[in-house]
Amino acid sequence: MNIQEKTIIMDDQQLNRSLTRIAHEIIEKNKGVRDLILVGIRTRGVPLAQKLAEKIKEIEGIEVEVGKLDITLYRDDLTTLADQPIVHGTELPFNIVGKKIVLVDDVLYTGRTVRAALDALVDLGRPNVIQLAVLIDRGHRELPIRADFVGKNIPTSRKEVIMVKLAEVDGIDKVILGEIK
Repeated sequence: MNIQEKTIIMDDQQLNRSLTRIAHEIIEKNKGVRDLILVGIRTRGVPLAQKLAEKIKEIEGIEVEVGKLDITLYRDDLTTLADQPIVHGTELPFNIVGKKIVLVDDVLYTGRTVRAALDALVDLGRPNVIQLAVLIDRGHRELPIRADFVGKNIPTSRKEVIMVKLAEVDGIDKVILGEIK
């Protein structure tokens, strides 16, 4: 698949400001951080969750636990991905029962990734509430899923793609709008 970059949607400063705002919104909606856990969906949801945890610590002075969720085996398109899908593993070294979970991902598109993440989380226990934080919401939902916290809404066509680049994974923080050629 050939993707041509069209424009930079967020540079590192804009991305940082969005995460700061989302962190404030998470604290406000949850009336603090008591019983709060951030869970990042692999791959880029994990560093986003870690960045949000750092922001929350700066604001509240309290460290929030961060987990990593691998949804590979919960995907409804597993058979179309690869003969041998790579499972990176879920790391939730704490009990999620009765907790407030903020599921974190980079881009919300069809909603299928979030559905798989919800299935994976519920298999691990019954949280009090599950909320969704995404950096980019690009529309085109196929399932009735909406984010509680959104960095930026970017309406796209189906021929366009959103590429989130994070320093921890890609060496740079920015969000790019591209087009499939």
